[in-house]
Amino acid sequence: MESTQYLIAYGTCCTSHLFFCCRMFSETYEMILYLIGPSLCKTNATGRKQIHPGKQLLITLWFLATPDSYRFIHVQFGVGKATAFKAVRRVTYALHCLAPRFIQWLKGEAVNCTVEDFLKAKGFPKVIGALDGSHIKIRAPKEDAASYICRKQFHAIHLQAVCNAKSVFTHCYAGHVGSVHDARVFRSSTLARYIEMPNKYFPSDTHIIADAAYAIHPHVIVPFRDNGHLTTFQKNYNFCLSSTRMAIERAFGLLKVRFRILLDCLPLTNIKKIPQVILACCVLHNICILRNDEFPVIVCPNITNTVPDVTQTGTELGNIKRNKIMQELRMQI
Repeated sequence: MESTQYLIAYGTCCTSHLFFCCRMFSETYEMILYLIGPSLCKTNATGRKQIHPGKQLLITLWFLATPDSYRFIHVQFGVGKATAFKAVRRVTYALHCLAPRFIQWLKGEAVNCTVEDFLKAKGFPKVIGALDGSHIKIRAPKEDAASYICRKQFHAIHLQAVCNAKSVFTHCYAGHVGSVHDARVFRSSTLARYIEMPNKYFPSDTHIIADAAYAIHPHVIVPFRDNGHLTTFQKNYNFCLSSTRMAIERAFGLLKVRFRILLDCLPLTNIKKIPQVILACCVLHNICILRNDEFPVIVCPNITNTVPDVTQTGTELGNIKRNKIMQELRMQI
């Protein structure tokens, strides 16, 4: 293949170093290049051809996987700074267009398989996804910077995601300012509409699990509020839910360790383009996991969220369902 010949030009040692820094096997790289390569070959506005698609993809992977600046990258790859910047924009746009293909809500037999996978963790029943939000640190925007300051006191864009038991994202929603609460982001996302159509999105009375930042619903199950007077069974329920929900914490950990640009601070100033870059990283994350292109990560649970002061239709039914699950888990003590 032409892309393989392009990589050989770097030399064996340098090529292996490239893929070590880009957190990706060469086979995965080849697959991604096959998917987006045609869209990277178009001529620019002046009629000049773009640099090789393989080089564009490598520049982008290096940018996403390392904290290196455009200044370093353009020297590393022997291209102009503006060329490197345009290559990253072009590739991230092409990747984010793949989201409907690689970030899909579970349907059919995949639902049953995921329920079984989650059940193996701590016996928590009928779970088809783990939900959580994460703050992606950004530079202070020129306009309305204060609204982007999150509870951790830095400027951020909010990423909401649901994943299956293997930490593959099945839903991603990015773009809200960091000051917005997780529960409000949920209400603004398509997930809020999903729970109103349970027959289509939550077959067989299934549900997603979340932390205390979200309101309870028959299809969004959250822990009991720890007021210091929880019963033994309620504590056991919370432990089982938390252990099962580690899948989303692991997913965020893998995402940010592989693409370290999300772990540090996104060096982008165009706020409208940032969600596109985040979604591109989520697409790459899913592709890597689906191809068994993984590496270990230490999961640190998020325990800083609190129960939102919101009232939502379905709260009473959600509490009934939560108590029922608690009684089922009681038999496992």
